Amino acid sequence: MSESAVDPLRRSVEVEYWVTDGDGSLTDPGELVDASPGAEREFVEPVLEVKTTPCDSAAELREELYERLGDVLSRAEVVGKRLVPLATPISTETVTERQSDRTRIQNRVIGSDFRYARHCVGTHVHVEQRPGREIDQYNALVALDPALALVNSSPYYDGKRLAAGARSKLYRRMTYDDVPHQGRLWRYADDTREWSRRLERRFEEFVVRAEEAGVDRATVEANFDPESAVWTPVQLRAEFGTVEWRSPDCALPSDVLRLANSVAGVVNRLDDAALAIEGEAGGVTDDRVVLPEFDAVLGYVDAAIEDGLDSEAVRSYLDRMGFDVDAYSPVSHEVADRETVTAAEAREVRLAHADRLERDVWNAVRQ
Repeated sequence: MSESAVDPLRRSVEVEYWVTDGDGSLTDPGELVDASPGAEREFVEPVLEVKTTPCDSAAELREELYERLGDVLSRAEVVGKRLVPLATPISTETVTERQSDRTRIQNRVIGSDFRYARHCVGTHVHVEQRPGREIDQYNALVALDPALALVNSSPYYDGKRLAAGARSKLYRRMTYDDVPHQGRLWRYADDTREWSRRLERRFEEFVVRAEEAGVDRATVEANFDPESAVWTPVQLRAEFGTVEWRSPDCALPSDVLRLANSVAGVVNRLDDAALAIEGEAGGVTDDRVVLPEFDAVLGYVDAAIEDGLDSEAVRSYLDRMGFDVDAYSPVSHEVADRETVTAAEAREVRLAHADRLERDVWNAVRQ
């Protein structure tokens, strides 16, 4: 399927990876943070995030992501550290938070369930907002949310099998289960005003819960605004001028790039294709983009989380929506050969997938 005749959408990615030592045990990124532009710490200690800038093409995004990861891996080799592209640590292991006012507030608001979020790393995909089509882009990404199944990379939490997309289940159904409207996929929106009203309502709910937990409003407002206080899988980001999709697990860079560019390609069709929301099937052609009714999307999302690409309904839906499903081999289906995983086995799995990440990056860099 060709992209729009209009200029391609700029796109960028943020990828998070666990950092381990040479034995596969989780460790702090340390010097890796200074190894490349866009390398940053996350809110838990053993995670490194690598961001790209907005890129005009798939080729530019590929070059920049691999260059930055190559710089990080070169430094990691020197200091004896590894990057692991798995969405959870697999087994029971203490994951320590970095201390900050934001994290302290989230722990007070969300309570003990916030521990689940500490065990999750993923990928964020940004596509630039097209003036006048922002809500169409948002709605399209809501409908594409089941594509998270293409890169499910861990079925385990705390050493036990949880779901094909363990990270998505941890976030959506466990971390934010007691916080209304957080963690969930929000419904289609009619216009940007409706989106802004949603943000304001959710922010006020967040502030009220914080106050009930003993955090004063001034402290909350010093650390959060309506845009940064919500966690929902698809967001309009005024700060970046993008629509952000936050659902995918962390994965090999080649899969991240394939997914990000496929998503950008589908959203880009909105420039010269008619958009409709109807029925349960959905589909994308050169002249029409049909999004299923929202309740049907939720059904596909639930299957994507629980069963991933083992669900024929998910595979068929993603094929209709323009994805080359056969190009993906989600790790979750590969490693889910046992109900439980010991700490020693988890370390071995991490190192094996660190090897894969390094091969993926070095093969690309040397081309």
